[in-house]
This record gives sequence, C-alpha cells and structure tokens, in this order.
Amino acid sequence: MVAKRYYCPVEVTVDLIGGKWKPVILAHLKEGVHRYGELRRRMPATSEKMLIQQLRELESDGFVRRTVYETVPPQVEYELTEEGWSLVPVLTALYEWGEKRGARSGITIEAP
Repeated sequence: MVAKRYYCPVEVTVDLIGGKWKPVILAHLKEGVHRYGELRRRMPATSEKMLIQQLRELESDGFVRRTVYETVPPQVEYELTEEGWSLVPVLTALYEWGEKRGARSGITIEAP
C-alpha cells in the first residue's frame, strides 16, 4: 500500500474530519458521552445510514470510542478519545465562527 501524500497540513485535517457530518458529530461529543439515539436526535437532517458510517470512520481513525453495554436492548455510547479531545480547540473555533457568521448573515440556527 502506497502512503498517501499531503502537501499542506490542512489536507490531513480535512481528510480525517472533513465532510458535512464528522465535525458535527465531534462537536456534540465534546459536550460529553452520548448514546446513539441522542446523537440521532441532535442531527435530524442526517440519515441513520450516514450517521452510522461516519461514527464508524471516526472510531476507525481513533477519534471516537464506542462502548456497548450488554443490556436488552443493547445500549451503545460514544465518546471522544484522547485524540478526539485534541480537536476541541478546532471544533470550538468552528462553532464560534459559525455562530458569528449566522448572526451577521441572519442565518437561524435551530436547536434540535
């Protein structure tokens, strides 16, 4: 397997957490541990398939830890790993910029 080549550090970041949903998932998890259903309610515009796929990729890349509890029905929780927590300053900057841009542009940001 040939190692992927990057020409700018931003490429690495975007490659790992780019797209529409990964940063949103990480932003919710920086608030604390969430069960799958909680994440689903906080992200009503994403499909179940997409959410599961994105969570699996974040877990595979070492940003998210998935814990399954042997209950009926099974309880699954997601939380940031140490590597995931290292993204908090980036996520906070994106959040704050989005808030300010929304206010400047009259964009309504609805709570789920």
